[in-house]
Amino acid sequence: MRRNKYKARATHEDGYRFPSQLELGRYRQLKLSLKAKGKDKIYDLAVHPKYPIFVGSAHICMVELDFQYRDAQGTLHLEDTKGMDTVLSKLKRKLVEAVHNVRVELVH
Repeated sequence: MRRNKYKARATHEDGYRFPSQLELGRYRQLKLSLKAKGKDKIYDLAVHPKYPIFVGSAHICMVELDFQYRDAQGTLHLEDTKGMDTVLSKLKRKLVEAVHNVRVELVH
């Protein structure tokens, strides 16, 4: 497999492509939480959810995060998994937060 400029190795699992081992590891943790009971259980796991960014009626871009799920209390969680947080990834998170009025959690 080809390596990216940050030396991350892309991997495939369950039909998804994960650009880094860190993201794959987080996916595996979340899969276990789907099967958990009690306060550690999560629901409605979405892998690579996309969020459209509009300014007025102009479509600016689509931002793809890594994971979206709900915890046992029903709270929505959006996650972006980064080994190396870049200026562009910070900007994308801020855009999603501003346009969709949500909080994106950084996992590293």
